[in-house]
Amino acid sequence: MPEIFAIADRVAVLRDGRYVGDRPVAQTDHTELVRMMVGRDLADMFVRQPREPGEVVLSVRDLVTEDVHGVSLDLRAGEVVGLGGLIGAGRSELAQALVGAVPVHGGGIEMEGKPLRLRSPGDALRAGIGLAPEERKAQALLLRRTIRDNISLAVLGRLTRWHVVRRAAEREIALRHVEQLSIRTHSIEQEVSTLSGGNQQKVVLARWLARRPKVLILDEPTRGVDVGAKAEIYAIINDLAAQGMALLVISSELPELLGLSDRIVVMRGGRVTGEVTQAQATEERVLALAMAEDPSPTGAAQP
Repeated sequence: MPEIFAIADRVAVLRDGRYVGDRPVAQTDHTELVRMMVGRDLADMFVRQPREPGEVVLSVRDLVTEDVHGVSLDLRAGEVVGLGGLIGAGRSELAQALVGAVPVHGGGIEMEGKPLRLRSPGDALRAGIGLAPEERKAQALLLRRTIRDNISLAVLGRLTRWHVVRRAAEREIALRHVEQLSIRTHSIEQEVSTLSGGNQQKVVLARWLARRPKVLILDEPTRGVDVGAKAEIYAIINDLAAQGMALLVISSELPELLGLSDRIVVMRGGRVTGEVTQAQATEERVLALAMAEDPSPTGAAQP
């Protein structure tokens, strides 16, 4: 988008294969272009359904890894918790610890009040914790395999009988989630590498919808996707929370954090520097916590 305003004289917009219109760049702005691309205003992309968070599902206390230093936080059913901070703050490293991908050296994790020992991602999967990682192509997708293969990956145990995958059941699950998430494809047998970034990300989300984890961690869920796909992903996140899933959303985009989150936890240097509610959160406040010189070990909200 910045490149359009930097180098273009005129901009034309397509939506769903149809010509929407064009504007001289000098006579338009970011908000109008988004409205033309998505079909609604930018503010409407973050429509939030009223909901009361439920019981604590995942509780983290004084967690220590090589890159995380004494982090504590709670995730409640039906709640979206945003995790903010600058690059290198330790957000992705925390996510890796919560799914058993890196060793934990201290502190504890509880799932629904019971101590949880995560020695591998398989332990997290069985406990009901899912992760859509930051680098979807390198860490989440089998690029040379089909949409069907990628969606069913997290539920193969349910689809296997006598070590043989029940293909009819696998196809049914893939088709249902392709339709549910409006993944644009001509077939579930299409290779994932041929999809757009937004549709690839929706395939990752479809995998976790098929699995139905109690906790879903989304690390930069809209990185590298167009504004239309962003709006669709925001709606999916909102729907999952409304269905009672606990979500931890890591994002470097402040408008995204502010628009999606019921609470925002901010990190710097592997520590929590503060926590703010949705009503308290502003870009200035989140940035101040992200650049705090003396990270608070307690994670209490900062003035």
